[in-house]
Amino acid sequence: MDTKINNNLPIYYQDATALAKMIRSKKISPVEVVQAHLDRIEKYDSSVNAIVTIADTAMKEAKAAEIAVMKGEKLKPLHGVPFTAKDSIDTEKILTQRGSPIFKGRLPNTDAISVARMKAAGGILLAKTNLPEFSYWIESNNLLSGRSNNPWDLTRTPGGSSGGESAAIAAGMSPLGLGTDLAISVRGPAAQTGIVSLKATHGSIPMTGIWPRVPRRFWHVGPMARSIRDLSLAYSVLSGPDGYDAYSSSRGQFDAGFGKAPVGPLRIGWMVGPGFGPVDPEVISVVESAANALQNLGHRVESVQIPALEKDFALDVFNRLHVMEMKDAFREATAGRSDDEIYKMAKAMLSLPDTSMKDFIDAEQAADRIRDGFAEYFNQYDLLLTHVLPIAAHKHGVEEFIINGQKVDATYLQGATVPLNVTGLPGISMRFGTSKEGLPINIQLVGTWQAESTILYTSSLLESVSDVSNLHPNI
Repeated sequence: MDTKINNNLPIYYQDATALAKMIRSKKISPVEVVQAHLDRIEKYDSSVNAIVTIADTAMKEAKAAEIAVMKGEKLKPLHGVPFTAKDSIDTEKILTQRGSPIFKGRLPNTDAISVARMKAAGGILLAKTNLPEFSYWIESNNLLSGRSNNPWDLTRTPGGSSGGESAAIAAGMSPLGLGTDLAISVRGPAAQTGIVSLKATHGSIPMTGIWPRVPRRFWHVGPMARSIRDLSLAYSVLSGPDGYDAYSSSRGQFDAGFGKAPVGPLRIGWMVGPGFGPVDPEVISVVESAANALQNLGHRVESVQIPALEKDFALDVFNRLHVMEMKDAFREATAGRSDDEIYKMAKAMLSLPDTSMKDFIDAEQAADRIRDGFAEYFNQYDLLLTHVLPIAAHKHGVEEFIINGQKVDATYLQGATVPLNVTGLPGISMRFGTSKEGLPINIQLVGTWQAESTILYTSSLLESVSDVSNLHPNI
């Protein structure tokens, strides 16, 4: 089904907001929308491998949603709109296998709260998406469901750990999805496939029903989508305490639009380092272009540095803090299992030396210094603009990179994303450029704690002047 309906785009490249509006106005039916995405999956997922399981309830729910429209019932904001969820997020009576043969055939009894809230808003669960084993790596590959490929170039990764989700949305298999983020995992995959994603303030969206839960102070669940307005809508649906996740914070003041326009120009700093590791010049150029665009829109923009990130490298701090807790979760999951059921990432984690108590305490203090450094920064600025990844999407399986003349291992791709997990700050990943090889390059907009409205508003401004926000892979 390739009928062009809105902005001359086919159904499968419409954003969720447009689909919901067209469903409410009876310009299109939920059945047509769900079928269009199922057709897209059937046609292209054999090469992309983003989808792990198709929900066998999707078409039944689409038919029920269509009846509700025809009866004139009051409709929820996502009525009849399909969504997907990463396969570490529990879905009632739909397989949730966590990227491992150890959990093959696992059928949860309840939905994760994030899935339940999407359904309560009228969304229809379409499918579960691929991920690395136990959600732990920057590529999405595992022994159970194999490797996901980037729809912009199948020889490249769509990232991890929410790489199946990013690939599905970029390829038109889903308009909206849920991913999780420990250090990079909704923002990095979005950057590698040219979609948008939100890692909200830590605790804003409950993690109930998602595994692993440790280290809980770093884990987030967040929306991935085609447009900033979809992120805004999804965040308004997903945020707020659930009474089970103790980190989940109160909703606060937030509307379902882009947030109120600020009074006067925003104070915005932009930086690509030091403190993030090396960055490719073409990525730097895209960040600078976004800074210039914001300045042209009337905001006060200047190049900045955050000394706390230079004193304590956030990636090193994160590594010292999370290893022991993750190892315990992995040991428990793999206990008594055969070696051929465990993929290389869990094996690598289990082989790491434990962090000494002294190093752990030092790292906790360093994390506090980084938080203080950002607090000081946000006393002077409303927003930070930086990169998401130091390079565009890379080839599968690459373990070392030469970036701007410096040799680094693959973990350094998290250099600009992991500070937000260490601190709990909110950040948006959105496309604003293209590499010389034709691959997406995203920027990252960071706000102070609970400032989702500010970063959503500013991202929508950049989206309105971007000439790359509505590009799609030619698969």
